[in-house]
Amino acid sequence: MAGPEIEFSEFMEARWAPLYRTAYLLTGDRHEAEDLLQGALARTCVRWDGIRDKRAADAYVRQAMVHQMSRQWRRRGREVPTDELPDAGHAGGLDVRADHLALWDEIRRLPPRMRATLVLRYVEDLTEAATARELGCSVGAVKSQTHHALKRLRAALPDLQLVEEMS
Repeated sequence: MAGPEIEFSEFMEARWAPLYRTAYLLTGDRHEAEDLLQGALARTCVRWDGIRDKRAADAYVRQAMVHQMSRQWRRRGREVPTDELPDAGHAGGLDVRADHLALWDEIRRLPPRMRATLVLRYVEDLTEAATARELGCSVGAVKSQTHHALKRLRAALPDLQLVEEMS
């Protein structure tokens, strides 16, 4: 393998788990998460030489996943939630306590844009500005999506102590 191929392979090996976790949280399904991440990594590999700052490669992959999910959401329309729990296989490190399962079940029921906003803000710990860049929207839209998503979660799960909104 040549230099860039080795560099990309090392990046992929080092960053697979956290990027998979993000993909899983975006999709709620381990198989869809694997497909989503593989597609995003394939697009990243093709453009690897064009990514000047390799420290931004995670953001590039996350943005590719969000864009791919947006295309899928538009094609599929809204999914109907079921009473089935996610597959008990690899869950990206999520705790299987009942409150966490209830929370993630409710997060999966959120509209896709709200779900992506929460994942980027609270799981990936991005700032509002960075989340806006990755989603291709304004900071105000991120604040609004976050507010409405947390409001829905608090209404659905009043006994859980959810984070306070960050400003």
